Amino acid sequence: MGATKHLDLTLIDGYLEALDISVIKQMLDLYVEQSSLYMEDIQHAVNSDDSKAWQEHCHKMKGSAASAGLKLVHQKLVYLEKTGENRDYKQQQVKALLALNGEAINAFQQWLLGK
Repeated sequence: MGATKHLDLTLIDGYLEALDISVIKQMLDLYVEQSSLYMEDIQHAVNSDDSKAWQEHCHKMKGSAASAGLKLVHQKLVYLEKTGENRDYKQQQVKALLALNGEAINAFQQWLLGK
């Protein structure tokens, strides 16, 4: 999957114009670390069937994904934050989000290798 599918290249190229590539790499590293914590929180919200916590944690990760330029992850979280579906559905969506997030991170890493 190409970077153009997963990444907001306008945003990231803007970062590249204003910031050193090492800062962008640090930004991605921070996102990877934070998204792992967000995913744990989202999973916990599903396990405890806590809709309020689900919305809060999806909202936090949504903002982080947007700031990192991960457009498909952001779009998925826009939807998930508002979903009122049952726990089984949310469990499936967590797995899909985890996979999508991994693909987006890989796309960003590949983009960085080309710089």
